[in-house]
Amino acid sequence: MRRRNKVSAEFNMSSLTDIIFLLLIFFMLTSAAIQINIELPESDSRTVAPTDIPVMLTTDGVIKFKGKVTQKSKLRGLISEAKSSSENSENATVTIISQTGVPWKDVADIMEISNSLGMRAIISTQPRK
Repeated sequence: MRRRNKVSAEFNMSSLTDIIFLLLIFFMLTSAAIQINIELPESDSRTVAPTDIPVMLTTDGVIKFKGKVTQKSKLRGLISEAKSSSENSENATVTIISQTGVPWKDVADIMEISNSLGMRAIISTQPRK
């Protein structure tokens, strides 16, 4: 009786999983380093919005509340206090004055704070050129 040599139809997956794992690490590291900054919108609207509570953001991370430098952790308390002391507390508006190049996450955080306090938030725009 003759024995037949059977060819193994298996595929070695260890090298493929190593490559996939390395690609996963590469994409995780590079995606954390990428930051998307877009310019603030331009507008030709002539509507003048109330500036009850101005919050200014700069590209170097400085946050100014009513012209005074503050920290992000204190911002919720300051906005809440300004709303309660405002003459028009039911229609108080947070005006976000953001320098071009500020990450949208910072703007969205301030909008979230104002929304949680039951206030409107508007973003200042620059006039069209």
